[in-house]
Amino acid sequence: MAAARASGAASPEVVAAQLLGVLWLATVTTGSWGAAATAAAGGEETLKCEDLRVGQYICKDPKINDATQEPVNCTNYTAHVSCFPAPNITCKDFSGNETHFTGNEVGFLRPISCRNVNGYSYKVAVALSLFLGWLGADRFYLGYPALGLLKFCTVGFCGIGSLIDFILISMQILCKLILNSWP
Repeated sequence: MAAARASGAASPEVVAAQLLGVLWLATVTTGSWGAAATAAAGGEETLKCEDLRVGQYICKDPKINDATQEPVNCTNYTAHVSCFPAPNITCKDFSGNETHFTGNEVGFLRPISCRNVNGYSYKVAVALSLFLGWLGADRFYLGYPALGLLKFCTVGFCGIGSLIDFILISMQILCKLILNSWP
C-alpha cells in the first residue's frame, strides 16, 4: 500500500480533503456570502449595502435625546443610524450606485425601533405624578385635562387615584394604555 501512495495514487484522506476544499469554494462563491466575494472580485452581481452580513459593516450608536431618553428623530416608532461598510467592500449605496468603500463612508441607514414620546419627558411626568398627582398635574401635563380636573376636584380620588397613576406612570403602563406613545 505504501508503494501505491508513492507511485502517485492519492490516499482517501487526501481525496476527501480536496473534495471538501472544492465544495467549500463552490459554496462560498455561489452562496449569499459569495455574492459579496463575487462583487469584490469584480463579478457581475453586487449586493445592496443593506444586505451585507454582520461583520461586514459597523453602525454608529444613535444620538439620544436627554429629555426623552429616545433616539433623536424618532418617527413612526423608527429611527435610523448610519452604517459604514468595512474597508474594501463593494456594494450599492443609497442611490443604487456601485461604490467601493474605505470604511469612512456611510453605506446605508439601518432602522432601529424607538418609542414615540411626542415631546413628553418621562422624568417630568413621574415627578409631577409623585409631587402634584393629587392635584391632577400629571394628567394635565400628559394632555388629559378632563381627568386632571377630575383628580383636582376629588383630591386625587382621595389619594388612591394619585397612587395608582404614580405606579402606572413610573412603570410606563399608563402611557402604553392611554397615550400609546411610550412602551
